Amino acid sequence: MSFTRASDGVRLHYEVFGRRDGEPVLLIQGLGADKNAWNLQRMALARRYRTIALDNRGAGRSEKPAGPYRLEQMADDAMTVLDAAGIGSAHVMGASMGGAISQMIAVTYPERVRSLILACTACRNHAWRNELLGSWRSTADEHGMAVLASTAARWVMAPRSLRRIAPTLGWLGPLGLVRPPHGFVAQADALLAADDRDITDLLGTITVPTMVVVGNQDVLTPRGDSEELAERIPGAELVVISGAAHGLMVEHWSTFNQVILEFLDRITTVRADPAA
Repeated sequence: MSFTRASDGVRLHYEVFGRRDGEPVLLIQGLGADKNAWNLQRMALARRYRTIALDNRGAGRSEKPAGPYRLEQMADDAMTVLDAAGIGSAHVMGASMGGAISQMIAVTYPERVRSLILACTACRNHAWRNELLGSWRSTADEHGMAVLASTAARWVMAPRSLRRIAPTLGWLGPLGLVRPPHGFVAQADALLAADDRDITDLLGTITVPTMVVVGNQDVLTPRGDSEELAERIPGAELVVISGAAHGLMVEHWSTFNQVILEFLDRITTVRADPAA
């Protein structure tokens, strides 16, 4: 169990797992989620790669100061974690809000990104999604995380998957049910305050291999959001997983793992080839 300090003194938690000599993969989770939501991916990646999974400020074992937070600040936090782990650059994989943070890292710290995997995410918030996030923020603030979880679950998992996976949700910790709500509220405020133009106008500058992954049943960040990302990032690949919703790395973990491993194995083989 490792900790480091952000530039403003906030204590950040992270874990390094997998092969010591493997290429590093930085994992960044979404709104309210902690690093445990990556457990199924960390186990799959461990045989070949070295994973660095962090708890964003406001989640998990990282400190949860009162807001406001900013996405730029959370991108800086992730770079602080890489520094603490002694890693100069990494493959970066982000889900949902973590995907927005990953985009920010790619355009702000391009020298630190070997490749980019953007899962169930977007480069802009539509008016309807801002309204939804605002309602989640209010629910968490006024009624607590348990009430929020029951409200948000239908947006995160497909109904059939939710019934099947519900017993494991406490282990995966997707919404931090037992945590105080102010960290979630501050993260939601960071999403609501983000200026889409800060990201969308710069996506064309990304030059590293990029894959965008979405479930065809995702109603929170629908396929159109991923199609826009793939169109704006030069050479980006778009992968659509049938039957998966927003929580695709949990509900369809086997397919998701296969997709990301094939991508990483392919591009790391190219990187290792002196003739490439």
